[in-house]
Amino acid sequence: MWHMLLSFSGLVALIQLLFLPFFPESPPYLLLQKEDKAGCLEAMKQLWGEGNYHTEFDDLMKEKAITKGTKIMNVLEVLRERSVYPQLCTMLLLLLSLQLCGLSAVETANLQESIIPYVSLGVSISELISIMFCSSIIDRFGRRTLLCGGYLLMALILVLLETSLLLSDQFLWLRYCSVILIFLFIIAYGIGP
Repeated sequence: MWHMLLSFSGLVALIQLLFLPFFPESPPYLLLQKEDKAGCLEAMKQLWGEGNYHTEFDDLMKEKAITKGTKIMNVLEVLRERSVYPQLCTMLLLLLSLQLCGLSAVETANLQESIIPYVSLGVSISELISIMFCSSIIDRFGRRTLLCGGYLLMALILVLLETSLLLSDQFLWLRYCSVILIFLFIIAYGIGP
């Protein structure tokens, strides 16, 4: 019944799509993009209830003044702008690490077919653990530390994973170690990158 599980995310998206028109626009969007001051204050009241939001409104006005001369660039202009190369490289590194992370190693672990659903469940649980753990420690350590530590931990886990996959034909118990290392890799990825 995996198709039912996959369709669940579509159902959630449909529910969100149906209720989206009833939610107000983002106050920063209304003020900075649409230049609608009254709409911005109204959205603040609708989102946060009655109150005095002059401090938040003043902060948005300062941000608007700072970004007033800033030109909105299209994708090609961003790619030509040398000042954003470090940020682009960081984003590309993160995206490539997700695509090339080696999670297909589950298939090469030569596990029994009856165990694979449990491995899939373990992957989901590992992602959940990483989200909860990361959200609780990110303020304490900061993003830079978590990124660097996450990449180092991922590199170590991948070395161990490759070793366990190479030796899994000689030692059958290493197949299960490979699965555990995959779970740890997912947790390291979720905490870091």
